[in-house]
Order: sequence, then C-alpha cells, then structure tokens
Amino acid sequence: MKFILRILLSAIAVIILSYLLPHVTVDNYYTAIIVAIVLSLLNFIVKPILVILTLPVTILTLGLFLLIINAIIILLASNLIDGFRVDGVLWAILFSLCLSFLQSIFFSLLNDDKQ
Repeated sequence: MKFILRILLSAIAVIILSYLLPHVTVDNYYTAIIVAIVLSLLNFIVKPILVILTLPVTILTLGLFLLIINAIIILLASNLIDGFRVDGVLWAILFSLCLSFLQSIFFSLLNDDKQ
C-alpha cells in the first residue's frame, strides 16, 4: 500500500513540476503516473549499472556526476513515454533536483515512525 502511495505522490510531484518548469511537459494525470512508475523502475534497474560503470568519474567529480546520471535517467524516461517531454540536459538536471526535493517532502508525510 505504501508503494502505491509513493507512486501517486511522485506523480503529483511530476505534475507540479510540469507546471513550474517551462521545458517539462506532461500531457495528463495518467501520463504522470506512468512517468512515476517508469522513473522508479529505471532508478531500480538502470541507475545502479550506470553508477558502477561511471564510478571513477563519480569519484573524481566528488559525486557531482550523479546529477548527470539522474539527468540521463530522466531523458531516457522522456524518450520512452509519449506524453512526457524534457527539453535538454539542463532541464533534466533541474527537474531531477526539484523532483527529489518534492519527493522528500511528500515521503516524509508517509513516515509511520511516530514515537
């Protein structure tokens, strides 16, 4: 149940960012849910492979290359999904940073560890 809530909150974050960022477009709410699912799958499957393959560059840049890896994941999702478009690497980096920020806020609302 928590996974479904995380996907829906991620979809809401994608919709909010599509309104805020001019070069990021999402056609409808259904597309935003698909974007959230595809991004979670790509982060689960493709991102670890890219991190391992680019480990020397990531170490040399003190971890800043992970921003490029996140942008690659978002651009890959943009190519896979018809109703989702991100225009360029810089917009993908900005989208990635803002999405991470919004997700951290939204996911903190799901925290059940109230003591």
